[in-house]
Amino acid sequence: MRREMNGVTKSRFEMFSNNDEAVINKKLPKELLLRIFSFLDVVTLCRCAQVSRGRVVENISKRCGGFLRKLSLRGCLGVGDNALRTFAQNCRNIEVLNLNGCTKITDATCTSLSKFCSKLRHLDLASCTSITNLSLKALSEGCPLLEQLNISWCDQVTKDGIQALVRGCGGLKALFLKGCTQLEDEALKYIGAHCPELVTLNLQTCLQITDDGLITICRGCHKLQSLCASGCSNITDAILNALGQNCPRLRILEVARCSQLTDVGFTTLARNCHELEKMDLEECVQITDSTLIQLSIHCPRLQVLSLSHCELITDDGIRHLGNGACAHDRLEVIELDNCPLITDASLEHLKSCHSLERIELYDCQQITRAGIKRLRTHLPNIRVHAYFAPVTPPPSVGGSRQRFCRCCIIL
Repeated sequence: MRREMNGVTKSRFEMFSNNDEAVINKKLPKELLLRIFSFLDVVTLCRCAQVSRGRVVENISKRCGGFLRKLSLRGCLGVGDNALRTFAQNCRNIEVLNLNGCTKITDATCTSLSKFCSKLRHLDLASCTSITNLSLKALSEGCPLLEQLNISWCDQVTKDGIQALVRGCGGLKALFLKGCTQLEDEALKYIGAHCPELVTLNLQTCLQITDDGLITICRGCHKLQSLCASGCSNITDAILNALGQNCPRLRILEVARCSQLTDVGFTTLARNCHELEKMDLEECVQITDSTLIQLSIHCPRLQVLSLSHCELITDDGIRHLGNGACAHDRLEVIELDNCPLITDASLEHLKSCHSLERIELYDCQQITRAGIKRLRTHLPNIRVHAYFAPVTPPPSVGGSRQRFCRCCIIL
């Protein structure tokens, strides 16, 4: 029995030894080594590297380089530029590479990928905060097949980097820019002008974005199916109108905390984008039941709808939704947290939604346990997340008004 070290037996970590005389290095073909590696998760691989003082990324690349098409090193904090340079030199056929959270890497890694990995299609650099515009310029020059790029939270990136990227990677289909707080409308204009194949765009918390930039996206990216602009508080109904007029294939729209959006914009959107499946309208505080009426009529594929903190929504809006085209076979999730006008009547309206899997009711003070119980007689498997405020003893002096504490109950 081999002695265990950090939860990994010696027999396992020996395969990662830098000693070229190790039996496994001499006897097993590359195809079989690749097969062996495929059964080990990244945590195990990194433990092996720590125990043997080896370089697991370099070893993988040297043993399996020509065969490797996909690799995830997500969260591997110890992986740096040198290891990834060796990797890039040896794994020139790599197509999908996930470096999400590999915080030690810098622009040097993208320079290596640009130089050696021309077949790269999907690259995830989220939370690699040392990445700058130089990385995007390098990818543009050496990775022309790039289709999907995630640089979320790479907050040093500016419009100049985006301009360089899209000029060389015009085939981009998915671009994740969440938390890239320096981006302005000019960056979106470059995307709209050079990325006609774009399907997915995430701009969450890009606080400087306005209608001007997003309208350019809508006009230049007619294949757009998923847009996240949550937290882009400057946008108005002009965006919803532009989406309705230019992006009929839209399936996912996330505009949480965009408080300037109104029923007028969502009416245009619903009447033109009939393939909508998921909508996050949390804190779109101006919308009323009118928006729900339009969605119930024109959006038969709707599966997930968040209306949390939309305080003007009433039971009548839920009634229309419950009777709408999406209700019986499509609607799976509805979030109604902090909708103070919602009562048990809304639950009655939803009982015919046979696909409904989850409903959120936190801070809906007019919802009762009895109402939830009645809903469950029709939908026994539904998950209901709510809380009820237990009554505390009345004060000894003063009026008889009840006081409540805030105790959460997940039902």
